[in-house]
Amino acid sequence: MTQPATADPEAPVPTDQLPASAAGARGATARVLGRLADSPEIGIILAVIAAFVVFTAINPLFSSVSELQDPLGIDLAGFGILAVGEALTIITGGIDLSVGSLTALFVVLSAWFNTTEHIPVFFTIVLTVGAGALWGLWHGFLITRLGIAPFVATLVTFIFAVGADEAIAPNPIPIHSSVFLAVTGNTVAKIPIAVLVFVVIAIAVWFFLERTYMGRQLYAIGGNREAARLAGIKIDRRVVLAYMISGACAGVVGIIEASRLTSGTADSVSGWELIAIASAVIGGVSLIGGQGRIIGVVAGAALLVVLRDGLVAVNVNAYYQSMVVGVVLLVALVTDRLRVKRLERTGSRRIARRAASDSPAGAAGKSP
Repeated sequence: MTQPATADPEAPVPTDQLPASAAGARGATARVLGRLADSPEIGIILAVIAAFVVFTAINPLFSSVSELQDPLGIDLAGFGILAVGEALTIITGGIDLSVGSLTALFVVLSAWFNTTEHIPVFFTIVLTVGAGALWGLWHGFLITRLGIAPFVATLVTFIFAVGADEAIAPNPIPIHSSVFLAVTGNTVAKIPIAVLVFVVIAIAVWFFLERTYMGRQLYAIGGNREAARLAGIKIDRRVVLAYMISGACAGVVGIIEASRLTSGTADSVSGWELIAIASAVIGGVSLIGGQGRIIGVVAGAALLVVLRDGLVAVNVNAYYQSMVVGVVLLVALVTDRLRVKRLERTGSRRIARRAASDSPAGAAGKSP
């Protein structure tokens, strides 16, 4: 007698034979994994993970709680917030070269407000962030009303701010307020307050760009300014808003760094505008404007922070650290240009196919 066939217990069960809940869960998981694989930021995220694993393997202390809190966490908060603000200006087709020197200026100003003028911490924060937003408003005025190129308008501020912080604080201004120092000194669930501030800002800007009408208008302006004008978008207002947010972000980072240094020290940050731009570009924000997402900017900032602090953890010479960051930025720029050219070729082919199908010969070919 023939033995009845028995099912292989290890054989996969067809999806149509699964219960509805299990099939739905498997389908949802497959969709999530598919979206992650198709995400343009997945390469940067994997690079961050790989770099972190490599540095941890060389120096296990790199993944310790204290290291993750400071310097990794605080560095990521500072670089990330600046990069988020910078990304908005680049998306509109502009750039903000002043964020690094403005941050140094706001380190001094926030300490001066609180220690020298005895202004309470809450109002010190409001004044510093407000000063950043007003500076961004000034940039927007120069760019939209006077027609000055963003590069030049923000370069003027870069040069001015470099001397202004030295003039205000020839000697460091000590900060004694425990509330002020808590910005980087205290944690919530072992997460530094500065990192939580960064997370809130990143989520807020992500929501603004991808879930609001004004945010989508920034992409339209950077993608095709003339088309945006013809569509009735208030270009000047949106550009001004982008630079105001960038300036406000510099104010927030100024407070974070003042808290970290426990004083208002002139020239406390150097070259941070380049790190902000590099983080945005590495994260997929195109320098021609109109492209980029906040998740990529955050990943780009994380990659630079991991590389920067990881090289310190494994005792690599500071000169080589700068060289590594330069190479990473070069790769990002080349990748950006290749991506732009690929999109241009794809668009040209699409237009050519559409023109061929609309031509008399194409229409005749389609007719029965």
